Amino acid sequence: MIRTISPNPNRGTFGRCSACNVRSLSICGALDQNDLVEFERIARHIHLAPNEALFTAGQVASSVHNLTAGVARLYKLLPDGRRQVIGFALPGDFLGTMPSDRYSFSADAIDAVSICRFPVDVFRHFIEQRPHFLLRINEFAARELMLAQEQMLLLGRRTAEEKVAAFLVGWRARLAHIGDERQTISLPMSRQDIADYLGLTIETVSRTLTRFEREKMLVIVSGGVRLLDSTRAEAMAAA
Repeated sequence: MIRTISPNPNRGTFGRCSACNVRSLSICGALDQNDLVEFERIARHIHLAPNEALFTAGQVASSVHNLTAGVARLYKLLPDGRRQVIGFALPGDFLGTMPSDRYSFSADAIDAVSICRFPVDVFRHFIEQRPHFLLRINEFAARELMLAQEQMLLLGRRTAEEKVAAFLVGWRARLAHIGDERQTISLPMSRQDIADYLGLTIETVSRTLTRFEREKMLVIVSGGVRLLDSTRAEAMAAA
């Protein structure tokens, strides 16, 4: 069940926003302390259990979302019922800005997720008064475009092995960006999720990971993988 924690208007600059661990990574990193007070006032802090929906394709885009904890799965359902995972959101990612009045894709929680949710109209009014904040949002939009271009390349002419290697190397870099530089690459998503992201079957993903382990490029561990030969993985990812 989704739990909503209403903001406290008297919390001031010592509230959630000021203490947020991913503030420097998110859109709100461009806000000063005075702006943060107002930003927190318009936010609703939401907690979702695994597999609960942030929003669904076709739903009226009434809110935007800033992910503060956990991992979310972004996907589209094709007319024949197949699913295409178009990305995975990490803490600091901003979701929900749409060119139309409805969400064009769905997003749900992979593990336990926390988000700051903002009504679209209120959020637009907030950014209209803060041009520097709009520049920050544009930077995030440019990054999303870059990730979309990388995804198009990933689904192109690469072999299955190159796709899996590129996913692991890219995911490791994204985890490092949010401060997770552990030797083990955490993979909270399922192998089916990875397959749907790479345009492969789950059997192909599993066989490829097993082959990589047999060839001592990595070792499969609980909750993820540990790269043993990063040089080879990076070379395959760059192919």
